[in-house]
Amino acid sequence: MPQEARQDGAAPRKVAVVTGAGSGIGRAVAHALLDAHWTVVLAGRRAPALAETARLAGPVEAGGPAVLTVPTDVTRPDQVDALFATARERFGRVDLLFNNAGTFGRAVPLEDLSPDDWRAVVDVNLTGSFLCAQAAFRAMKAQEPQGGRIINNGSVSAHAPRPHSVAYTATKHAMTGLTKSLSLDGRPYGIACGQIDIGNAATEMTGRMQTGILQANGELAVEPVMDAADVARTVVHMAALPLAANVQFATVMATNMPYIGRG
Repeated sequence: MPQEARQDGAAPRKVAVVTGAGSGIGRAVAHALLDAHWTVVLAGRRAPALAETARLAGPVEAGGPAVLTVPTDVTRPDQVDALFATARERFGRVDLLFNNAGTFGRAVPLEDLSPDDWRAVVDVNLTGSFLCAQAAFRAMKAQEPQGGRIINNGSVSAHAPRPHSVAYTATKHAMTGLTKSLSLDGRPYGIACGQIDIGNAATEMTGRMQTGILQANGELAVEPVMDAADVARTVVHMAALPLAANVQFATVMATNMPYIGRG
């Protein structure tokens, strides 16, 4: 049943769908949105991880923002459609998609990357992001009032690659094209789309950076990282803007990571 207006007479809470919400940046963003009084639908492949994200958010107070877990494989069109149908049936609308689910894939020399390895990264990072954006677009176009916001999780790899990252880097460059196309196609319907490019947030995916990761010069080096909560605050800021305003591209990175200049 769609959510009703709150008892204080205010409009219903805005509803966000966060993919890859079972860990890392997705979990941090989900918690930040809940703290900002959004209702949040948690999506990801691992049901126990989603449940842990919900548990760590703390108890849901009566009249407070709701949290709903929907196990979803973003590479499966039927599961993506079911995710957004569930969100709309439960809460009446979708105001935000944080398109976050992603994988780095195997960090191996280019000549050793198999077609299956390539497809596994493309299927999640690019096709999965497209499927979720398409489903969100359909929901936002059909709902009343019309409109919403999509925030794509890019990467500083959308600007500069790491060694042995061809599949990941290619998908993050493609994410920029997806963002621009969504921004253009969404104009008539009040659908805004932006991208956040993240560098060295401390998550399970970036654990290698704290022990030594391959650099462009062939050396291994420990890299600075930042708290994923710093990324989450930026996403919440982007999400809170009125639909007449949009952060098209934002970069949030560990200040001293080897990215600007030559390291």
